[in-house]
Amino acid sequence: MTSSSSSVAVQELPLFPLPELVLFPGQKLPLHIFEPRYRIMMNTILQSDRRFGVQLFNSVDNSISTVGCCAEVINFHRLPDDRMKISTIGQQRFRVLEYIREKPYRIGLVEWIEDEPATQDLHPLATEVEQLLRDVVRLSAKLTDQVIELPDDIPDLPTELSYWVARNLYGVATEQQFLLEMQSTAERLEREAEILTSTRGHLAARTALKDAFD
Repeated sequence: MTSSSSSVAVQELPLFPLPELVLFPGQKLPLHIFEPRYRIMMNTILQSDRRFGVQLFNSVDNSISTVGCCAEVINFHRLPDDRMKISTIGQQRFRVLEYIREKPYRIGLVEWIEDEPATQDLHPLATEVEQLLRDVVRLSAKLTDQVIELPDDIPDLPTELSYWVARNLYGVATEQQFLLEMQSTAERLEREAEILTSTRGHLAARTALKDAFD
């Protein structure tokens, strides 16, 4: 299914809010389904296109983000008591236009969103972000005296790289949501460069302090 942010195509999508979790395109997400309403939801979508929307639930103010990411079930295991363990992968991003049903689970009318076409060559910026990432990993390994290595399959394409970096920013769901909602690959990469530059600076200072006392 392809559509863009300029398309008028909309679709009904079952919705699954998750606390402190932001799903990105291409990200694998294992889930344990145990609540009755979501067991009903999974049984329904497994008989259709196996797709549902993941939204960030903010437990501080009980709000649910209107921009999320569609997940597709790629594998599932049904347990004896009808609980399920499922494997999913992130697909397109979406924006909820309205909620059309609340029970037993939410269904929203959504539009698909994509990044706007780039007006510049993004590969130099992507290269900078990847190098910053490698610096952060190298300093983290030195600081913790651990072997930390980046995987071999880091994406080469700027948009895919921007999603990969965003989903690996742990413990900052609000920042991840901000990155998910961006519709400019350049702006997403620039923000990630800022985050990684700041992180590298902190790690370098801590590493220098550690070296001074060792």
